[in-house]
Order: sequence, then C-alpha cells, then structure tokens
Amino acid sequence: MTKIRVLIADDHEMVRRGLSTFLSLHADMEVIGEVSTGAAAISLASEQKPDVVLLDLKMPGEDPVHTVRELNGTKVLIVTSFTEVSQLLPVVREGVAGVVFKNIDPSALANAIRTVHSGHVLLPPSLAAAMTEPFTNRLGSLTARERDVLAEIARGRSNREIARILVLAEKTVKTHVSSILMKLSVEDRTQAALYAVRHGLVTD
Repeated sequence: MTKIRVLIADDHEMVRRGLSTFLSLHADMEVIGEVSTGAAAISLASEQKPDVVLLDLKMPGEDPVHTVRELNGTKVLIVTSFTEVSQLLPVVREGVAGVVFKNIDPSALANAIRTVHSGHVLLPPSLAAAMTEPFTNRLGSLTARERDVLAEIARGRSNREIARILVLAEKTVKTHVSSILMKLSVEDRTQAALYAVRHGLVTD
C-alpha cells in the first residue's frame, strides 16, 4: 500500500502530537514531519515532498497566504479554529485543497485527508458559497457557446478537439477561448478549467 505522506504544521505542540498519534493509527497514512511555523513548513515540504500538508491558519512568522503560495504544488488542507469567511477566503483563493475546522470528528479528518489527496477540493458550505457567488456572476456573462467551449476546456480538450466536437472552425474556438479568459478574469485555460470544475460547470 502506498501511504499518504502528511506534514503537520501547527504552533501548538499538543495539537501536533495529537494529530500525529491519530494519523499513525491509519495504515494508509504516514506523518513525515511536524513543524511550528509557516517558514519551517515551506522548508521541510521542499525537502520531504509530502502529499498533504495540514496547515494551521494562524502561526508565528509567515503570513498564511504566503505560506500557501510557497507550498504551490503540494495539497494543503487548512485545519483551523477560525470560522470567519473573511479570514479564510484569502488562502482559499490562493488554491488550498481544503478547509476543515479543529472541532472536526477524527474519522472525518482522516477522510478529508484522503479526499484532498485524491484531487478533490473540500470546503465548508459557507466558503463554497462565498467562492461560487462572484464566479457564478462571471459565468452568467458567457454565451451558451462559450459555456460549451469552457466545459470542453475543463475536460482537457485542445482547441482542435473542441472544434471537432462542437463542429466549429478552430479559429472560432480560439476566439471563444480568448473571450472566456477575458470574461472570467483568468490568465490561461488551466485557470479557467479549474474554476469550471470547482464551480460545477463540469461534473464528469
């Protein structure tokens, strides 16, 4: 069995110990390190390449947004006692894989780790709604054909493939893609695809 390699980042030693002890009971998980600051999390993650980082939102030193940004490429699961949407949105927008609260049931935490490790995004309903609302408004600015093109982008199709599937000229698809990027205020098709998947335009 390939184990999920987990790095724990929390400035409270008792929390780190508790999480480490609990996770060690699961045959599919391995704690590869414990740190108490964002800077230490960044440094150890670069060395050990964990699959998932359990990151406390408030720790000494690094701003959590900076920490998440520097952990780019690693799935980050925020474990926090803060429930205010305004405090959580900045790190969510930075691309964390999920957010859970510290009062979560232990078995639910283990499942949350498995969920984000498998590539899914896990957000509390309040955060999901806050993320979806502005994007839904942006989705509403797309034409029906642009939504079709965006759905195919989210499925990983190239412009040539989209043109074939939707029976369009490839030049027309390129025009639609440019319009989509502009209307959604994203830089590239990868970001557009991520938004589309996260906000339910594509479910298969």
